[in-house]
Amino acid sequence: MSAQTSPAEKGLNPGLMCQESYACSGTDEAIFECDECCSLQCLRCEEELHRQERLRNHERIRLKPGHVPYCDLCKGLSGHLPGVRQRAIVRCQTCKINLCLECQKRTHSGGNKRRHPVTVYNVSNLQESLEAEEMDEETKRKKMTEKVVSFLLVDENEEIQVTNEEDFIRKLDCKPDQHLKVVSIFGNTGDGKSHTLNHTFFYGREVFKTSPTQESCTVGVWAAYDPVHKVAVIDTEGLLGATVNLSQRTRLLLKVLAISDLVIYRTHADRLHNDLFKFLGDASEAYLKHFTKELKATTARCGLDVPLSTLGPAVIIFHETVHTQLLGSDHPSEVPEKLIQDRFRKLGRFPEAFSSIHYKGTRTYNPPTDFSGLRRALEQLLENNTTRSPRHPGVIFKALKALSDRFSGEIPDDQMAHSSFFPDEYFTCSSLCLSCGVGCKKSMNHGKEGVPHEAKSRCRYSHQYDNRVYTCKACYERGEEVSVVPKTSASTDSPWMGLAKYAWSGYVIECPNCGVVYRSRQYWFGNQDPVDTVTDGFLKDNNNAAQRLLDGMNFMAQSVSELSLGPTKAVTSWLTDQIAPAYWRPNSQILSCNKCATSFKDNDTKHHCRACGEGFCDSCSSKTRPVPERGWGPAPVRVCDNCYEARNVQLAVTEAQVDDEGGTLIARKVGEAVQNTLGAVVTAIDIPLGLVKDAARPAYWVPDHEILHCHNCRKEFSIKLSKHHCRACGQGFCDECSHDRRAVPSRGWDHPVRVCFNCNKKPGDL
Repeated sequence: MSAQTSPAEKGLNPGLMCQESYACSGTDEAIFECDECCSLQCLRCEEELHRQERLRNHERIRLKPGHVPYCDLCKGLSGHLPGVRQRAIVRCQTCKINLCLECQKRTHSGGNKRRHPVTVYNVSNLQESLEAEEMDEETKRKKMTEKVVSFLLVDENEEIQVTNEEDFIRKLDCKPDQHLKVVSIFGNTGDGKSHTLNHTFFYGREVFKTSPTQESCTVGVWAAYDPVHKVAVIDTEGLLGATVNLSQRTRLLLKVLAISDLVIYRTHADRLHNDLFKFLGDASEAYLKHFTKELKATTARCGLDVPLSTLGPAVIIFHETVHTQLLGSDHPSEVPEKLIQDRFRKLGRFPEAFSSIHYKGTRTYNPPTDFSGLRRALEQLLENNTTRSPRHPGVIFKALKALSDRFSGEIPDDQMAHSSFFPDEYFTCSSLCLSCGVGCKKSMNHGKEGVPHEAKSRCRYSHQYDNRVYTCKACYERGEEVSVVPKTSASTDSPWMGLAKYAWSGYVIECPNCGVVYRSRQYWFGNQDPVDTVTDGFLKDNNNAAQRLLDGMNFMAQSVSELSLGPTKAVTSWLTDQIAPAYWRPNSQILSCNKCATSFKDNDTKHHCRACGEGFCDSCSSKTRPVPERGWGPAPVRVCDNCYEARNVQLAVTEAQVDDEGGTLIARKVGEAVQNTLGAVVTAIDIPLGLVKDAARPAYWVPDHEILHCHNCRKEFSIKLSKHHCRACGQGFCDECSHDRRAVPSRGWDHPVRVCFNCNKKPGDL
């Protein structure tokens, strides 16, 4: 614009001349203000200057009537609010800078600078100009929020209502690369949380639903995007409301708090209640104890470049009163934040997780409520990125999803702790020891990552569960702690031989280093407890030896009925050798009848003569007579034909032999009863199983009478639908949900046994 044109005729400030002198020598009227050049520029200078590549992207504005430039020195940092720039009142012609009143006094009141020539700006119309600018800015902001709508983010059952990261960004209606902060609000039901968000961020538009009825207008968690402040705004369900699933909904609040950068606690009480301080104190403790670790793990797992758990969010307590003074009004010398910290300390709550706590109060003599102070405080805190920086919306969704996956599931009513808003039961594993009732100290759903349960202390002994764990004493003395489990058979025994040994000698304890170290009935008398001999005992919650015997009997009965009498003969033959008197020939050496020389087949019965001890067929040993010289007493017993004919001849047996054989004869008599039982196992197996099944149940198994439905598919058990126990977890399942087979060494099952599909998915040894 030509310098000959009078600025007054244009209606502009006559003092606003070009301050660059780049193309006009400072004679033309200023048309633009370039913030990065820190000068007012005429049309020619602005065009010439910003034609250069390095200056092309400078931000500049066109001047309006009554315009006054900003101060170039203070930038709003000298005693002013952060981000608020002061208008200049003069321009120093020598320094070529614009100065506000404070900066002029500070820099040009002494020395040679006080003689610098200055140009005084006409500020008579400054106020009107500022008001016009503010009105234009307000109109622009309102227009940006006209299309904003809220959506349900998480329902009252803690289930996320967006399917994935893309769906979250689409409903939020923001750009994927947009950097956001999260602002959430908490408070008691009916205190106007939704109303506060609508007026603070959306100029009174009902983005979040409000209602004058007694019913809660916000159920679950709702979210909306504020394009003006570039924040995701989250509205939560009120505390102290009449609601079901109270424990789950309270836990949901902490998940929202954990992903927030700024938290508003809204209270309409005339005096601050203890519930406010207890809520924030308990939330801080739960955040540090349960959420910090999970947020760090999410950062590492998702490869996020923005840490999620540097420190907890900042808190603003927005306190609206009607009849009482605001906090600190009667103590002018003390700031409200100091009084709040004292209140926390008196209640024994320490909000250490929060980066800062601020108090903002407003007294409403006549409605409506003034939210301008809250808005200014929010804007100042949102500009502070020293503690928590903005992040992409995808990062926000991943953090919420990780917390929801970890801390989810029903919370039993008997675990509710009314003394705390966020008790540990809301976030820790709900599994309890069947013996002593101690809970697992790991976080919820840790089993999904293959992490086993862990208690704070070792289990207390309970005699009804016999919950001991044994460690090999020999290995322990060598510096190793090797756990051993009572089993029906050793690893070197076949299933048949192991079952037969168990029936006679009891359960076995086998060390992987030392081999078999103990059998419960190894001797006829004088058997000692394993803790006193070969093991060190501490506590565990299972012993399944009796159930293994029943399973083996089931297997034996099925095999006998399907595979003829061969297996029974093998067991009987082995038992005979184990308990036979010393003068008897072992079954393995008897290949044919000692008299008629007939060869024995697999299913043929071998008989021992009680007098000579040799093996005979049935026809050659059908006679009986007393054999008192061998310790059989006056009762007739089986003898061979030769010994029967020589019945009047006394055998030459020494006294030492009689004493030695006397003990084995007792064993033989008992063994014959065992053989008879095994011989009748096919017809009699159902009766003992039905009688002792519950008595033989391992301690960790759920009793049959308590199992009404399949633990997985919830099908109701009936005569047609059989119930089965998982050998790993002890719950009851139908056959479809527990058809997998796998060894469970931790429970004493060292061969493949029935497990449910959940336990079968677990990695490593069960």
